[in-house]
Amino acid sequence: MVAASISNTRAWVPYCGPGADPASLLTDWNLDPPLLLALAAAAVWIGMKFVRTRHGGAAAGAWLVLFALFVTPLCAMSAALFSVRVANHIALVAAAAPPLSAAMGQVRPIERGAGFATIAIGAHVAVFWLWHGPAPYAFALSYDAGYWLMQLSLLVTAIGFWRCVGARCDRPVALASILTGFVAQMGFLGALIAFAPEPLYIPHFATTAPWELSPLADQQLAGLLMWVPGMVPYLAVLVVVVRRWFVRLNAESPA
Repeated sequence: MVAASISNTRAWVPYCGPGADPASLLTDWNLDPPLLLALAAAAVWIGMKFVRTRHGGAAAGAWLVLFALFVTPLCAMSAALFSVRVANHIALVAAAAPPLSAAMGQVRPIERGAGFATIAIGAHVAVFWLWHGPAPYAFALSYDAGYWLMQLSLLVTAIGFWRCVGARCDRPVALASILTGFVAQMGFLGALIAFAPEPLYIPHFATTAPWELSPLADQQLAGLLMWVPGMVPYLAVLVVVVRRWFVRLNAESPA
């Protein structure tokens, strides 16, 4: 049944191209003029706005992550392998979004409220699950507009999530609850993907063979990436915050 599905799969040509193979990998750069223009404009804006502020490094770091994800051969690899797409999404929400959140400056009073937390966390979780569903994912890889809707919604809601996290750095219990809950749902989604009995993501049915992976093996690898390495950035933040909390408690306790 799976073999028949693969043989009948239409040619998918997502935004990043038909998918890199090992032979063409080093030359598969995405030189889309609108994208390069947008990144150049962002670089100029970062240079003008942040060069003399403490947020300059964060903004530049986010720019480098976005350049790597959308211009380098990682973009073409994500068109070939669902596992690389998942790694792309993890980097987008856990490596690009946090410095962008930091570059937005001090936490606003509204961002400390329960209402903002509910909306920000709920939106990010919903968007993350949505775009890793087989049908929405196939839609995103069918149209350039769908692709950018997927990527931008992941990034924007991730920035909101990290703003919520930043607003609770002085409340370790609340912060631990947020991070633990997010890690748990990400692990659950990763497990569902990893242990699915058959391949689910049609755009990759005919693109994994050059990498000596079956679609199911690629999908299992994607689930494992989301399940284990994907949790690391969130757990690292949790460890840092808890450590600072204990240091502060020790400093405040009487000798």
